[in-house]
Amino acid sequence: MSKKIAIGGDHAGFDYKQKLVEYLTEAGFEVKDFGPFTDASVDYPDYVHPLCDAIESGEFEKGIVVCGSGNGVAITANKHQGIRAAICWNKDLSALSRQHNDANVISIPARFVPYELAQDMIEIFLSTEFEGGRHANRVNKIACQ
Repeated sequence: MSKKIAIGGDHAGFDYKQKLVEYLTEAGFEVKDFGPFTDASVDYPDYVHPLCDAIESGEFEKGIVVCGSGNGVAITANKHQGIRAAICWNKDLSALSRQHNDANVISIPARFVPYELAQDMIEIFLSTEFEGGRHANRVNKIACQ
């Protein structure tokens, strides 16, 4: 299980992000918060791109992005060749994103899932291993390079 986690999002995900940083830190993770640092309206790419750069560089193994729908932050994250961001809204999707897709970023739709579920999905995401096997060939075909 990775102990270095990158987290970021936008104003709609700010409250969840703050709670998750506290939760993960208390659970023994090293967490870097890429912002935003208030709930004022922001442009999520300004926070998601640096977060993804840090994952692609190897500084962090996994990331968490949070916005209202989960879509904007996931779309932005997936512009990076080394990122596989999965929008999750239930526990099964969180597990499958790791098992079958080797997702390295989980995207949480804060306006559509209760906080407790978001926390549970992140626990699953961070503790579930990629199955490899037949899934590895598929994952290796995702990048456009």
